[in-house]
Amino acid sequence: MRRHPIFSVLGRAIPFGIAVATALVLSQPLVRAANSPVMIGGPFTLTSPDGATVTEQTYRGKWLLVYFGFTSCPDSCPTAFLEISAALEKLGPDADKLQPLFITVDPQRDTPTVMGNYTQSFDLRIVGLTGTPQQIAAVAQEYGVYYEPRKSGPGAEDYVMDHSTYLYLMDTEGEFVRGLDADTPGERIAEVVRGAMAKAR
Repeated sequence: MRRHPIFSVLGRAIPFGIAVATALVLSQPLVRAANSPVMIGGPFTLTSPDGATVTEQTYRGKWLLVYFGFTSCPDSCPTAFLEISAALEKLGPDADKLQPLFITVDPQRDTPTVMGNYTQSFDLRIVGLTGTPQQIAAVAQEYGVYYEPRKSGPGAEDYVMDHSTYLYLMDTEGEFVRGLDADTPGERIAEVVRGAMAKAR
């Protein structure tokens, strides 16, 4: 569907190359050339914590702040959600226009219930989404997200997920606006979101 040229090779790139390529696109505010939109994001079918099937159309009319990670993540994911929670507080009434989404890259362990419990520990307004491995792979490809399991011990459950760590701001039509590092302070996230909303009016 909607693709930015740089993401056409992400599926074949080595992890370092993916990180660099993604950073080049996401580190700057979106600038669209005539008839040449930046294409990050796209259709998906996933499962919400209550077991309902959701798609990208479920969230039309809302600004989205999308993050990919996993609930067993020891550092970057908790940091991201603490800052997202802070941003929601800073946004005040404007927070009602924003839907933060947490999409797991570890669907084998991150069931709908696990996702729901995890996001509720940060902020009830954050929605955790999971799906089949195929569904997760598809949405990750749409967003140019890198992820890969890395063994941490001899058991089947002894692994962590290496993954890219960006926040994707999408507008009410599902179009990419800009990316932010996952450790961006909540106050800065709120500033960026509020600014994008103001420009869209």
